[in-house]
Amino acid sequence: MTYGFLGLGIMGTAMASNLVRAGFDVVVWNRTETACSPLCELGARNAPTAADVVDAADITFVMLSDDAALRELWYAEGGVLAGVSAGRGVVNMSTIGDDTSTELSAAVVQLGGRYLEAPVTGTKKPAEDGLLVILGAGDRHLYDAALPAFEVMGKRSVYLGEVGNGARMKLVINMIMGNVMLALAEGMALAERSDLDPGLLLDLVAEGAVANPMFSIKGPMLIDRSYPPSFPLKHMKKDLKLALQLAEKQGQVLPQTAEANETFKRAELAGRGDEDFSAVFEALQ
Repeated sequence: MTYGFLGLGIMGTAMASNLVRAGFDVVVWNRTETACSPLCELGARNAPTAADVVDAADITFVMLSDDAALRELWYAEGGVLAGVSAGRGVVNMSTIGDDTSTELSAAVVQLGGRYLEAPVTGTKKPAEDGLLVILGAGDRHLYDAALPAFEVMGKRSVYLGEVGNGARMKLVINMIMGNVMLALAEGMALAERSDLDPGLLLDLVAEGAVANPMFSIKGPMLIDRSYPPSFPLKHMKKDLKLALQLAEKQGQVLPQTAEANETFKRAELAGRGDEDFSAVFEALQ
């Protein structure tokens, strides 16, 4: 079995590295070729185009930032579709809208390929440690074939049925995470303004009903006002927007998420987009 991997950003590099370290045959491509070097040093092979990766691999994993980036990679000369042939599997692990995922799936299937969406929950550290949760939807046989790789990249994978269900589940999860992050930021801001010890606040919250492992990771970042990215703020803002679009299609009101989206938008406009999403704290100062 040969695996391909397209997209070697914060998440993709960690995920592909785990596949190589597990002894799998892995061929990689990235728009910025220098990002391939660390993977090649581990034992991966670098292909000249995305199409070459898809053509060479039984299953190709794709991890990009947003819908626009996926569409560009799919339809470009030398892109994903240029490498698809009968039986080739493409697993999109990016967080995108359900309509986009359905479109990309149809394009792959039309050429005789197989498509699975498999967005992940977890940020940089879980990706490095192989502790992601993988939300599969689409071709069931491709899901089963990809399980050995999923077991290396994640601690759990689930199959959710038809294409779109994985994308929708991921948006709901990230919507909750964004709202929780903003609640922590508001609490820390109010504690500081009230001359309370923010470190003690974190300790006390950890002992109560709203204890959350994310607080122990992100809380110290707020105290230090330092936000090295494990999940860039611009991506959270993108996901909140997609969640609101999904809600509009479903006729579901999300008043809290709408307000959270505006706060993340302010933080991005203030130049915090490439920092960790915990930098939303700065929008409250």
